[in-house]
Amino acid sequence: MSRRSNGLVGVWAEAQRQQQRQREAQARYQQDQERRQRTHQRDLARSHREQKAAYREQREAEARRRTAEIDARVESLQGLLAAGCRAPAFRAAALTRVEQVEAFAPGQLAQPVRMPDPNEYQYQPQGGGWTAGGRAQAQADARARFERDWQAAQAAEVRRQHQLGTYQRQYQQWAGERLGEIRRHNAGVAEMATGLRGGDAEAAVEYFSAALYASTSWPEDLPRQVSAAYDSDARQLVLNWELPRYDVVPEAKSVRYMINADQEKESPRPVTQRRALYRDVLAQCLLLVLRDLFAADEFGALESVALNGFVDDHDPVTGRRASMFLGTVMAPRATFDALNLEQVNAVNCLVDGLHGQLSARPDQYTAVRPGRVPDEVGNGVVTHGGVDDQEEPDLYAMDPLVFEGLVAELFRAMGMQAVTTQRSNDGGVDVDALDPTPIRGGKIVVQVKRYRNTVPPTAVRDLYGTVQHAGANKGVLVTTSGFGPGSRDFADGKPLELLAGAELVDLLHRHGLRGRLGTGERPGVPSQRTAPDSEAQTDEHNVLGMYWSGSAALDVCAIVCHGNRVLDDDHFVFFNNPRTPDGTVRALPPVAPDRAAIQVSFDALPARADRLVVIAAVDPLADPAGDLSGFTDAGIRLLDSEWKPLDRLDVSDGRAGETALVLGSFRRRSNGDWEFVTGGKGYRGGLEELIQEYGIDVE
Repeated sequence: MSRRSNGLVGVWAEAQRQQQRQREAQARYQQDQERRQRTHQRDLARSHREQKAAYREQREAEARRRTAEIDARVESLQGLLAAGCRAPAFRAAALTRVEQVEAFAPGQLAQPVRMPDPNEYQYQPQGGGWTAGGRAQAQADARARFERDWQAAQAAEVRRQHQLGTYQRQYQQWAGERLGEIRRHNAGVAEMATGLRGGDAEAAVEYFSAALYASTSWPEDLPRQVSAAYDSDARQLVLNWELPRYDVVPEAKSVRYMINADQEKESPRPVTQRRALYRDVLAQCLLLVLRDLFAADEFGALESVALNGFVDDHDPVTGRRASMFLGTVMAPRATFDALNLEQVNAVNCLVDGLHGQLSARPDQYTAVRPGRVPDEVGNGVVTHGGVDDQEEPDLYAMDPLVFEGLVAELFRAMGMQAVTTQRSNDGGVDVDALDPTPIRGGKIVVQVKRYRNTVPPTAVRDLYGTVQHAGANKGVLVTTSGFGPGSRDFADGKPLELLAGAELVDLLHRHGLRGRLGTGERPGVPSQRTAPDSEAQTDEHNVLGMYWSGSAALDVCAIVCHGNRVLDDDHFVFFNNPRTPDGTVRALPPVAPDRAAIQVSFDALPARADRLVVIAAVDPLADPAGDLSGFTDAGIRLLDSEWKPLDRLDVSDGRAGETALVLGSFRRRSNGDWEFVTGGKGYRGGLEELIQEYGIDVE
């Protein structure tokens, strides 16, 4: 009995031990899991802290970087004049081109055709079964193959030499023409230098404008807009130069990262500090313009410079975009040469040293009265050509399509294939040309501008975009007028050719074609240009077609302005004055769906005009008690000279009680482009109240 009892106890005890071991293993596993969980949580917390620290460090570094950028910007502005004085002076030699053309590169044509080697044509026995007759036949076949291949190689070599000679002659012709172009350009530069020494006004304006545009003194983000004229008698250059706006000075002083808010906070620059720095920048800009002009005068053409600085921004008084003069100075050369510009206080130097004027509150665009302006300088007229000019067709008076056909004919006379394009969907191309000659050949896109005023740089930039879009080898811009330094600087080094009016006439004559530029007169100083009526009619122009719904009987008028002031009463086009004296703006009979129409030659507008304001007023005779509540769903259709739509411009609807409304204004930008800005201001006093705001006298 005792042995059986002991056996049962042993089994029970073993079972208990197994259960105990299982519980201990489970406890150890649970402890391991808890330990791993705690380790994982610690790792997560550490990773989170590291990420948070890295994120904070990144945001703080970004704040420091922005602060450093602001400090660098301020330092650059403070040292603008000193840095500019260290830049090399502009010289006429910079306008000349090196008399060098691309070397002749015939490629594979330079390699003679390889002649067959007789050793490669020996027959090889193919075993011992050949007979004597078979070997003789094989040798004859080998000789025949050699003679055939030798004759083919000889013929190929003759063709290669012929093609090489042809290509070489074509290259020599191309190289000669290219060198001729370079030499004519350099001769033009030399002629300009001679004109400068002789006091020629056009040469002076061209040269000194190029000096300012090509100057390396100016940061790229500062504006470069100039309107200039030259007084030969006084040897004085008179110019208006665009100054940077108030936002050129950073509004923030520093940037720091706010941890709790998780955002960057800008510390504002004190208003007095920002205003003082802006005033100093304006003074530095004016002094730097004077420095660049006098330093570039290697011909002794400048006795003095009359300089006016303006900003192009919203007038704080009217809210309208305007040119506001913030500084003016008349600097004699002797006085200016005595200055050490790198050491002066710019404001004191301009105001006290040169007796100029600088706005006391330029941050509010408080204007000063400008001194002598370019429009006060008389035009100098330069004549060219002989009596035979009168016997040739006037390119200015030629129909646009006929003129494009003449340009295409000129390209064909020069050995190219050329056709005029369709009037729509041409992508800005007037003539498609193909030059079949090597090296210089390929597809050429041609734009034709029958202008009287200088072609703006925007037209050259547009042509470059067309060349890239069309995948052409070259773009050619042909005009009856000329190009300024900005256009030529942009075209330099690009596959663009600029053909001015005088060069066009010369090419026509050289290739047996006929054409002249008006009566032989050339335009005067661009900033002075006011085209006569006959010129305005032949200029490229746009038509503004006004349409609206409702029963309102309206008169649509236009005002040619400088800023918010009419040029003079004759530049207000309305029912009693249907055109400006120069014909650049005129009323037209409308064509459906338009209810009023105005023709505008934007490129021919006076240089001092920077606004064209379009207005509408209730016709008091047709509707004495009417208002503008019936002026709805209105707009302006922008049309080309052939009345083909280019764009549709929205304008504001009229309001009850108002009898006159500013529809909008076209504004000249610093690069010569015009942009439309919607108006919307209404007047209860009708047309009289509206035009008085633009300085028009009401009798």
